[in-house]
Amino acid sequence: MLAIEVCVQRIKHYLGAYIAELGQIDAVVFTAGVGGNSAPIRALACAGLQSLGIVLNQQLNQEHASGNRSISAASSNSQVLVIPTNEELEIATRVAEFLD
Repeated sequence: MLAIEVCVQRIKHYLGAYIAELGQIDAVVFTAGVGGNSAPIRALACAGLQSLGIVLNQQLNQEHASGNRSISAASSNSQVLVIPTNEELEIATRVAEFLD
């Protein structure tokens, strides 16, 4: 549980830092293994960020769907997105380009 708490704290830390630096953000994107597949991590990471304009739609967050999708609430000022990745394909593509 401590690892999850630390992970979520770091996500919130960087979101806050980026918002402070940029003034606003257009989207929060969850990707890769944990971000793309863990509804609880996404929910914890977005919890309490309503004052920053980041509001998660809990029902959309819980749905198991493939492909790019928005999980933000209608009241969110920033999009909250889940974008699947395929790291293995990207690595293989880059290696093939390097070897050519």
